[in-house]
Amino acid sequence: MKKRLSIILFVGLSLIYVESCKQDEGKFISEGSIEFAASVIDQSNSMASMAPSKMTVHFKKNKSCVEMSAGMGLFTTSFVSNPDNRTLTQMVKLLNKKFWLLQSMDEIQKDIDSYKFEIKPTKETKIIAGYTCTKAIVHKRDSDDPDFVIYYTKELNITNPNFSNPFSNISGVLMEYQLKKFGLEMKFVATKVVKEPIDDILFEVPSDFKKITSKEMNELFEGLQ
Repeated sequence: MKKRLSIILFVGLSLIYVESCKQDEGKFISEGSIEFAASVIDQSNSMASMAPSKMTVHFKKNKSCVEMSAGMGLFTTSFVSNPDNRTLTQMVKLLNKKFWLLQSMDEIQKDIDSYKFEIKPTKETKIIAGYTCTKAIVHKRDSDDPDFVIYYTKELNITNPNFSNPFSNISGVLMEYQLKKFGLEMKFVATKVVKEPIDDILFEVPSDFKKITSKEMNELFEGLQ
């Protein structure tokens, strides 16, 4: 009788374990999209009205393409991160003008260093878009700006997801964070993760885009302020 109960208990626990693994495999995806709600931290900023209200991150084979749009589609921008060749490509469409910029790892690292972030992971977690996320506190060195909180998950199958952004010391995928660029600080919170096939064309620069320098790209954004 005891032996039979032991077998039943073992089988029951095995079924629970197998079902748990199936659920994890369903979440631990390497290709798909993450949708984010986007909001401006300082609504008095002159660029607040032009800021996007959402952001989408497409990922495949560890590459990612961040897409944002504002002004009813009159302005769109995307960032393609490629950890294999350590590059970041930015594409911008403003009315009928189309530009792209390629940054090497040296340029990426220079930009990362300019943020002077100190990131301290904690043991606190919360669920965001169905994923368990770890909390970390970000402190800006040499700044009076208040600390802020980010959340990241290791439940997505993406290697080195932050090599091209100021959170490069975080090994998980960012699910809630904020970032300041060209004087505009925005917060992003993941709302949905979708497993879907991603077309490789998303990671390529269209032939009708004109290549420009970092200085020219900065001047383009500064002109929007």
